[in-house]
Order: sequence, then structure tokens, then C-alpha cells
Amino acid sequence: MNMQVPNVIAPMAPRSMADTGIGMVMMRDILLKTMFRMNLETATEISRQIALPIPVTQELIDLARSQKLLEATGTLHANSGGEMGYQLADAGKARALDALAQSEYYGAMPVPLEMYREQVKKQSIRNIQISRERLTGAMGHLILPDELLDHLGPAVGAGRSILMYGPPGNGKSSISNGIRDAIGDRIYIPRAIEYSGQVITVYDPIVHSAAQASEDDPNALRRSSNRFDNRYVLCDRPTVITGGELSLDMLDLTYNPTARTYTASLQLKATGGVFIIDDLGRQAEPPQKIVNRWIVPLEENRDILALQSGEKFEVPFDTLVIFSTNFHPNEIFDKAALRRIFFKIKIDGPNQEMFLKIFAMVAKKKKIPLNEKALLHLLKTKYPTIDNIYANYQPVFLIDQMIAICNFEGIPYQMTPELIDRAWANMFVRDEKIVH
Repeated sequence: MNMQVPNVIAPMAPRSMADTGIGMVMMRDILLKTMFRMNLETATEISRQIALPIPVTQELIDLARSQKLLEATGTLHANSGGEMGYQLADAGKARALDALAQSEYYGAMPVPLEMYREQVKKQSIRNIQISRERLTGAMGHLILPDELLDHLGPAVGAGRSILMYGPPGNGKSSISNGIRDAIGDRIYIPRAIEYSGQVITVYDPIVHSAAQASEDDPNALRRSSNRFDNRYVLCDRPTVITGGELSLDMLDLTYNPTARTYTASLQLKATGGVFIIDDLGRQAEPPQKIVNRWIVPLEENRDILALQSGEKFEVPFDTLVIFSTNFHPNEIFDKAALRRIFFKIKIDGPNQEMFLKIFAMVAKKKKIPLNEKALLHLLKTKYPTIDNIYANYQPVFLIDQMIAICNFEGIPYQMTPELIDRAWANMFVRDEKIVH
């Protein structure tokens, strides 16, 4: 087997209200808000929306009934296996509206931050061991020198921060994505977490790729049939990719003042996975400032976030952070910042031999026959004009240009010195003064 990953221990489904770790009043209010907003009537429907097993949901319904907030409708729903129906009493509607005025959050019960912290330890990115075969397989579409994999393998396996630097167009972004693909296992992401009475939504379908749902089967003999706590979603390890658009406020909780709800920061959503900061140095914030924001998380595996009230609290930081830049590290960081980034890997352009290998591979893939005269023209006439500096993006660019020209001219795919000249003209813009 190429990758030895300890089986991630699934969070156990709660067997009682006490097992959820959430206060009784908060649970009751979320139940009332969810029934009010979604017009739910049966325990099965409610269980699905609040992400608790049916017996625990029933316990919560019975509590609300004892407080005269819910009442049974006396209707047995034929399409729900003859289940009893429930509705909000007048006092329940009043309480739901009052609770909605404090926070619009409804739906899945949150997981207390302390419980989530324990789950993060069980599924840490640092528990992963990646073999050379696995990493090479994930990078199969790239031609990389062996010594680069010698550096990348230990960096990924350590689950620590990586800085990739070097000239543009040599596959730093593709390598970042390859690292993500090499990791390839699954973890449990909470739909929401709770801290100090505040709910913070974490699961984000844009960032998290759900693998499988766990639902109580109402027709099962034992109704607590959940395979894991349904307040979590089983997902592929998350990947967050940001580029020039990254700003420091994206690394804080997002507060919606109208709904009075919180959404997790980008790096909290990336917990257990990979956070890629592409094109470092192109953001509005200086790179040193961005890295300074990560110093505590990178060193201490914890991050500090703040609520609207100003109260600060700690969340786990369990993320493989990949910084990628076209600048030399000494130009954009001080020594203290560089010291805190665990691995620094230079991604350089290919030499002529490697360039030809990539060119031949791309030509074969795109079904354009190689032509010795055209290749000699490229190497002896064109590349000397740019000091023989090769980049990994160039073979794909030149071959795609020649294909586009052949399609336009209505001729079979081919490679000639003239087509090389036309393709080359589009790869660089000639320095000239534009008269306005």
C-alpha cells in the first residue's frame, strides 16, 4: 500500500442530550427555531435537520413539550411510518422569535469547541505518512527532477509549513495541487462549532467535498443506527487555495450583523487539510505582514480568533500551509519569519534536456508530430534571444499555439520553423512605446 494512514476514528453519535456537550437551553432554542423556519412536524424530519439521532431528538421534543412550547397535533403521518406530528405552541412561537432575534442560526446542532479539539487530534494532518510512490503518482502529469521529490516528500509527510519559490511558470501551483491529491484520505468536518454560547458554521460545500452522509434510518429496528455523529460531515481532507485576493480579514471569523451569526475563517475551514497561499507578494498586504499573522499558528499549532464582543479564544491549527512565490524569500521576509517556515524548496526552470522531455511528452499527448528541423530552430534561433531560460509552461503554450494555427489554416497538426515563429510571437510581448 502506498500510504499508511491510521483509520480516522469517527466521532460517536450522542446517545442522550447530555452526550452532545451543548447546554439544554441552546439545544431547545435551536430545535424551536428550526421547526419554525423549516415548518417541520415529525421527529424523523426534525432529527435529519438538527443532525441528532432520533432517540435524542425525541428526548429534546419531550423536554419542549414539558415546558408547554410544543404540542402533539394528534395527527399520525402515513408517509412517515405513522409518526406522531408536533407543532409549536403559542409560547413556542414566541420563544422561537425571541431566539431568532438573538441569532438566526438554526439547523444542525453545533459541536462544542472542546469536543472538536479532540476530533482534530484524532485526524491530524501530521498523522499521515506519504510514500515516494504515492507522491510521484499524484504528480504523474508533471516531469519533476528526483531531487525535488527528495525535498517535497519529507515536507508533506511532516504536515508542516512549506515555502516554494522560484521563477514564474514552473509549476509551483501544479505541485501544490499534486500535494493535495497525494494526501487523499477523509476526515470529519463539523457543520458548526459552539464556543461561549456562540455558534460558528464551519462546513462549507465550496471548500469541503462531502463523501458520505450518516442518517438515522427510521425503518431500522434500532433507530440509533448512525455510523457516526451526524453533526459532522465525512469529507476529503479540505484544500483552501487563495492568491492575490487574500486579505488579513479573511483569516478572522466573519460576522453577519443582520443574522447575528459567525462563519469560520479560511484557515479554520482548512483544519486537517491544506492551505495554499499562491502568488505571495501579489496581495494588497505586504508578504511579511501575512506571514506574521501565521507565526503563532505555525509554531504552536493553535490560532487565536475573536468574537464581536472582543473576547479572544483558541482554536486548533492543524493545517499544512504552502506558501508559493515568484520572489526570492530574502526579498520579502525577514530572517525571523523565514526561520518559522519549516521547509523552503526552490522550484526552478528545467534545463534543456528536461525541457525537451516535457516538450516531447506534451506533443505526444496532443498528437502533434515532432519535427527535428522545427526543434533545432526553436533551440538554436529562438531560445538564445531570451538567454536560453526555459520554463515548464512553455512547451504546453507553444504546442497549443501551433494547434490553434493549424486548426485555423485547416491543415493537419504539424510542427515547422514557421509555425514555431508564429507561436513564439504570442509567448512574449515586444517592448515598444505605444503612442496615445
